[in-house]
Amino acid sequence: MQQRQLGKNGLTVSALGFGCMGLSHGYGPATDKQQAIALIRAAVDKGVTFFDTAEIYGPYLNEDVVGEALAPVRDQVVIATKFGFDCEQPGQVLNSRPEHIRAAVEGSLKRLKTDVIDLYYQHRVDPDVPIEEVAGTIADLIAEGKVKHFGLSEAGVETIRRAHAIYPVSALQSEYSLWWREPEQAILPLLQELSIGFVPFSPLGKGFLTGTINAGTTFDSSDFRNQVPRFSEAARQANQQLVEVVQQLAAEQGVTPAQVALAWLLAKAPWIVPIPGTTKLHRLEENLGAAGVTLSPAALDHINQTLANIDVVGDRYPQHLQARVGK
Repeated sequence: MQQRQLGKNGLTVSALGFGCMGLSHGYGPATDKQQAIALIRAAVDKGVTFFDTAEIYGPYLNEDVVGEALAPVRDQVVIATKFGFDCEQPGQVLNSRPEHIRAAVEGSLKRLKTDVIDLYYQHRVDPDVPIEEVAGTIADLIAEGKVKHFGLSEAGVETIRRAHAIYPVSALQSEYSLWWREPEQAILPLLQELSIGFVPFSPLGKGFLTGTINAGTTFDSSDFRNQVPRFSEAARQANQQLVEVVQQLAAEQGVTPAQVALAWLLAKAPWIVPIPGTTKLHRLEENLGAAGVTLSPAALDHINQTLANIDVVGDRYPQHLQARVGK
């Protein structure tokens, strides 16, 4: 698979990564551990070198799975994980104090069965800890050889600038897709200016852009999408027009809707690396096929013009979680 560079400190990864969260967290019951390990190893066999996890996914379960799956090929892959929550507290309490980061990195190293984390993201900006302290702590961990690269997740423009001034940020991870384009307003120009890579999560709109979800779909009681305003029945009905557009474009290109959605992101900039997730081998193969799809300038213009005339209905997070992003 084609390789891409995130940031300017030599972090090179496959053009498509694998978001591992859904194997353990967020979208219903956790996948059987051995099945999850087999899927991650299949991704490696198919050229994926970039795997994304976090201590809060489970908590801890996902890092355990990723660590076991990648241990035999550790020198061939890039592992990204995240800190920033107190996983021992209920309700996802933020904590990016330096002493907590140091404790978190030790736990992640152990679960991931490695002596260094390739890319270490602050999962959410902690309003109680200056970002300069966070960046300084990561710089120290890099100097100590426990971390290689510094990342931020869902951070806003000011935070990114302040962090980058202390230590170069290699990548920002935030949601970006055909149905969530807000990063185009201020984030993408900033990343271009500072030579920071972008890692879009939910590049398939949490499954919606694949065309397999409609107004009548029901989710498992533990599925995060039950809380998301954009996934209310009324919103799914209203947003179906976007899916129909993607389906039409896919038919014209002779590919799948998922491949159109991923190819559109890949065409945006050479420093963008989407991380679609799945629990199914055939979906993994379909997603990775997007790396070989080239959308013509005319097709991209058509997509962008069409999207400009579609108003997506519903917020992407419930209110209490929306308050934590873009800070």
